[in-house]
Amino acid sequence: MSASFELTAEVRKDKGKGASRRLRRSGKIPAIMYGAGEPPLPLVLDHDAVVHNLENEAFYSHILDIDVEGKNVQAVLKDIQRHTHKPTVLHIDLQRIDAAEKLRMHVPLHFIGEEQAVGVKKSGGVISHLMMDVEVTCLPKDLPEYIEVDVTNLELNESVHLSDIQLPEGVEIVALLHGPEHDQSVISIHSPRGGVASEEEEAGESAAEGEAAEGEGS
Repeated sequence: MSASFELTAEVRKDKGKGASRRLRRSGKIPAIMYGAGEPPLPLVLDHDAVVHNLENEAFYSHILDIDVEGKNVQAVLKDIQRHTHKPTVLHIDLQRIDAAEKLRMHVPLHFIGEEQAVGVKKSGGVISHLMMDVEVTCLPKDLPEYIEVDVTNLELNESVHLSDIQLPEGVEIVALLHGPEHDQSVISIHSPRGGVASEEEEAGESAAEGEAAEGEGS
């Protein structure tokens, strides 16, 4: 993982809705850190610093270094509560990292070769993204920033399934651990309605019908 993220936190002493509102008015975010066999720890984070990091896709699937009053704690982002009408963050959940304990995290999918895909370039097909991220389980040291899905050779009316994804060593897809019936489609190429591919298909069908009619008339 190339990126690195650091946040500075204070232990939160005041609790309750009123205290949370006061924190937000002062440019802070209430947060909670839990996991790794330790009790939950209420924290206070700087709102602008968090929002700035949230603009980076890697922040959502990366191990974060949290400075809690001088003590470094590694954690991952588990949940974000946002305001329904304003571009503000209301609360954050962080999970502590145990180097020997596997994580479950949603990791973004990066699709490669979409414009060059056989089903698009040669058949005029349209790509449908059915998933933009996937939940994986792995040790913290193996956590990928993202997972690449190459669709260069994908043809018209074909799909890439979860089981087709090339995973980094030590990484497993959670859904597949529950059985092959959970092997969902991730991305597919289909004919556009009224598009090039469907027009070609209709032309082929019309030609075939014409040949059949000529055969009947002879």
